[in-house]
Amino acid sequence: MPAKRSGDTVPQRRDPVATRNKLLTAARLEFARHGFAGARVDEIAERAGVNKQLVYHYFGDKDALYLAVLEWVYEDIREQERRLNLEGLPPEKAIRRLIEASFDHLAANPDFIVLLNDENRGGARHVRGSRRLEAMHSPLVRSVSHILNEGVRAGVFRKGIDPVQLYISIAGLSYFFFSNTPTLSAIFGKDLSSRAQRRARRRHVADLVLQSLRP
Repeated sequence: MPAKRSGDTVPQRRDPVATRNKLLTAARLEFARHGFAGARVDEIAERAGVNKQLVYHYFGDKDALYLAVLEWVYEDIREQERRLNLEGLPPEKAIRRLIEASFDHLAANPDFIVLLNDENRGGARHVRGSRRLEAMHSPLVRSVSHILNEGVRAGVFRKGIDPVQLYISIAGLSYFFFSNTPTLSAIFGKDLSSRAQRRARRRHVADLVLQSLRP
C-alpha cells in the first residue's frame, strides 16, 4: 500500500441529516422570497452550500422540496401547540393560551404567512398531496374538542361549538391582521406593526373569542 502523502486530504463523510436541514432552511428562505414559481433550485443549493444534485437526491424534485418546507412550517406550529399542554389547564385558560400562542407564532414567523399565501394562490396543490398534514392536525382538533367539552361540563362554554370552526376563527383573526398589516395601517392611519398595537390586537382576539364561547 503506498504511503499517505503529507498533502493528501481525508475526504469528509457526508452528514445526511445536516445536509437535508441546510437545504430545507435555504429552501424556506428562497420560497418565502420568490414563491414556488420564482424560486430557483440553483439558488437553494448555493445558499445551502451543497451541490445542486443533492437537492434531487434528498427530495426528488422542486415540488417535493416545496412540500417538505410546507410540512416543516406546519409542524413548527403544531409542535408549539403540543408543548402548551392545553388539556391540563382550565378550559378558559387553555383557549386563551392557544389563541396567544397562535398569535405569537405568526408574529415571530412572518414567512409562514408568505408561504401559505403562495400555496393558496396555487390552489393548495402541494398541501393536497401531503400524507402528513391531515394526520398532523387531527390531534389538535381532538384536543380542542376535549377542551370545549370540559368547558361545557364546567358551565363556562356553551354547547354545540365546532372545534374545527373555532380553530379556523382563531387562526383567521390573527392571520388577517398580520397578512394585511401594511394596508390596514395605511387605511386607519396608525402603525399596526408597533409593539403596543400588536399587544392590543392579541388581547382583543383572545377576549373576543372567549366571549363568543360563553353560555
